[in-house]
Amino acid sequence: MIEYGAADRVKVTLTVNNESLTGYASSRMLLSDFIRHELGLTGTHVGCEHGVCGACTIQIDGRPVRSCLMLAVQAEGREIQTVEGLSDKGTLNRLQQAFRSHHALQCGFCTSGILMSMTNLLNENPTPTDDEITDILSGHLCRCTGYVGIVKAVQSLVLENIARENGENA
Repeated sequence: MIEYGAADRVKVTLTVNNESLTGYASSRMLLSDFIRHELGLTGTHVGCEHGVCGACTIQIDGRPVRSCLMLAVQAEGREIQTVEGLSDKGTLNRLQQAFRSHHALQCGFCTSGILMSMTNLLNENPTPTDDEITDILSGHLCRCTGYVGIVKAVQSLVLENIARENGENA
């Protein structure tokens, strides 16, 4: 990370995981670096810094965004959710539990970005097809899992959602 002088830094206030947070960023500081280094939320990982790998995916105003492609100053006043905001007081949410149950992670480096994209997918469409799941996954690079466990984890939630829609016990 490049160090800048105090004169180059501006105050940036965001709502992150439903909490108003303020930090200081240079005009050229990436949002991913701001989240990690200024706000101390290290669940957002930085991989390629070109928007290709998906590791830095967060949600801004309810939409998945590659945080390495946005400057921190551009996010001023926006609603941001990071992987830390998915759990409730340390209790894994349904998607995180499904990832654990289906061994959908190995080294875990890509996992936070994938969780953020899959959260958005399931929020928009609780019963996506396998093709829709793999289409979203195509924006994420994972060198460890082969994606099979990830797809199975999401499929398990789809089946639960279908059972709920049909009034069955999930």
